[in-house]
Amino acid sequence: MSVDRVEPAAPDARWRTATLIIAGIAAIILVAGTIVRVMEWRTLRARADEQSLPSVVVRTPSPAHAAPALELPGRTEAFASAPIFARVSGYLKAWHADIGTRVKAGQLLAEIDTPDLDQELLQAQGDLATARANAALAETTAKRWQALLPSDSVSRQEVEEKTSDLAAKQAAASALQANVERYQAMKSFARIVAPFDGVVTARSTDVGSLINVGSAQGAQLFVVSDTHKIRVYVNVPQNFAAAVRIGSKATLSVPERPGQTYAGTVVSTSQAIDAASGTMLVQLIVDNVASELLPGGFSRVRFELASGVSALTIPSSALIYDKDGLSVATVGTGDKVVRKRVTLARDDGATVDLAAGIAPQDRVIENPPDGVADGDLVRIVPGAKQGAASKAQKSDAGAH
Repeated sequence: MSVDRVEPAAPDARWRTATLIIAGIAAIILVAGTIVRVMEWRTLRARADEQSLPSVVVRTPSPAHAAPALELPGRTEAFASAPIFARVSGYLKAWHADIGTRVKAGQLLAEIDTPDLDQELLQAQGDLATARANAALAETTAKRWQALLPSDSVSRQEVEEKTSDLAAKQAAASALQANVERYQAMKSFARIVAPFDGVVTARSTDVGSLINVGSAQGAQLFVVSDTHKIRVYVNVPQNFAAAVRIGSKATLSVPERPGQTYAGTVVSTSQAIDAASGTMLVQLIVDNVASELLPGGFSRVRFELASGVSALTIPSSALIYDKDGLSVATVGTGDKVVRKRVTLARDDGATVDLAAGIAPQDRVIENPPDGVADGDLVRIVPGAKQGAASKAQKSDAGAH
């Protein structure tokens, strides 16, 4: 029986095999390393691209949890206010009412000494007496000449002349009578009286002061104001002009009486928009029987708007003010920015109510980056999509 014998491989063949194996392993390691480096580079590039995008926090608008209302500044005025000026010149003889004095219609406020007017009145009365005497003599003469006419002792021409002279003298007496009455009427203005029931809110004269006729600004002697009711004037923005109409109710508050409110009613509107301010002037009437409201002061007026005027609440930090007006930045499809013009309804400080411009489903950027524009890509920070009004309600609940 014969056994086959295997010849050992040649040394050169073994080295070639080992070299090929080592080269293959090195190639595999090189390719694997290159692939790993490319993958890491791509991962770093993607992470760098992601980090280069602005990170934003978005909030979904929430309906205003309070009843729709509009709060605006207003100014209070007396229901009626009359500056009292002098109609005659002279010197103030006495005054009988100081500031804060409640007066009735016709009550004496002051007296003016008018020596010049007194002398003019006396002269007019003297001229009237002379004219009446002349008219009486002319009447007697005319009657005598008319009695002589039937006997042809005088001509008809002479009779008519005497009759005409009588008419002229009577007309002159009537004119002088009117002049006397004019001076008497002027003399009555030496007594300054209140035009209506009210309170003296200003007195700018004193005994012995020189009084000049006129109605120049600051020349009034007294100011009498009727404050049983107060007029309140409010400039309502054009956006809410249709919601505030005659008969609308409002509440009024003033700084000097914190915690107190007063009911008012809209009685008239200007029915026009002021081109300079973009507002409509509205007038309200507020009862002031207790005299707690002071004319000429500042007030806050709150209108309860109709249910048709709705609002959405967002953080005030989301507002963007620029040359194009008021807007907010929202995140649209593909995480791209969409700028939207909005209309402000109310500013509560931390939050604002918007009357128009956004929808409840919009994702509003809470703190938009500087220079954000339409189409910019942003990165939304996860876990921050919470309604602004919901957060405020939770804070209020925690405080209570």
